[in-house]
Amino acid sequence: MTQLDSVIKPKTKRSKRFLESRAPKLTEDVKSAMIMKGGNTSLTITQALKDLYSLRKPNAVLYKKKNITRPFEDSTSLEFFSKKTDCSLFLFGSHNKKRPNNLIFGRLFDFHVLDMIELGIEKYVSLSEIKASKCPEGTKPMLVFAGEAFDTDNEHKRLKSLLIDFFRGPTVSAVRLAGLEHVLHFTALDGKIFMRSYRCLLKKSGCRTPRIELEEIGPSFDFVLRRTHLASDDLYKLAHKQPKALKVKKKKNISHDAFGTKFGRVHMQKSDMSFLFSPLCIFPM
Repeated sequence: MTQLDSVIKPKTKRSKRFLESRAPKLTEDVKSAMIMKGGNTSLTITQALKDLYSLRKPNAVLYKKKNITRPFEDSTSLEFFSKKTDCSLFLFGSHNKKRPNNLIFGRLFDFHVLDMIELGIEKYVSLSEIKASKCPEGTKPMLVFAGEAFDTDNEHKRLKSLLIDFFRGPTVSAVRLAGLEHVLHFTALDGKIFMRSYRCLLKKSGCRTPRIELEEIGPSFDFVLRRTHLASDDLYKLAHKQPKALKVKKKKNISHDAFGTKFGRVHMQKSDMSFLFSPLCIFPM
């Protein structure tokens, strides 16, 4: 048993608050991501990691030093850093002759690797190369997925779920119209995944609803799917399990249609109709 796995009793109030922040909660905190590079990297990978880190701010940790590890062969170092920084998502960049410009998106469950998907960069345009005004840091993006593969192929389904986890940002109850200004668009076509980043511009339209225009702000990626490490269906189901306290109790005799209209069924006692057939109720013509 390692030091991180052992039971640690707090000695000060500060350490007690720290352990309470790491303890399981009914409503978990926003998922953080650790972004790191391997032993061999290229200029493309280094810049791509910085750009993706800027999209994840402030819920991300960027490691500037190289980490000599191979996640598909040994993931113990990733699990160690996950416990240390309390991150459930990771992005690992590497470069070699066999797999040039390589990015590995992954997530962890209970500090153990759940899913890993390897993407190769075929074409890349950085944030600095596109001269346009950028969205403020921490803007919650709108995610758009296009392509049949995201609905039919199992690997693309998991990739879609992983990308949603990585870029979704914090969960909010409401968003003002002016806050809907960042769009991340993913397209699956001909075995490739195209990622584009746009800024929403609200223009005057002559009516109450504004006219929407999209301006590309970067970064821009053309990915090709490489290796995958997917969790089994049972483990994947366990990772999505919610506590009973958060489950919404089903209300009896209430249903909704496809448009969200609420219908209720009212139960009444059986009426006595026998008096209708009594002789007293027969009137002469």
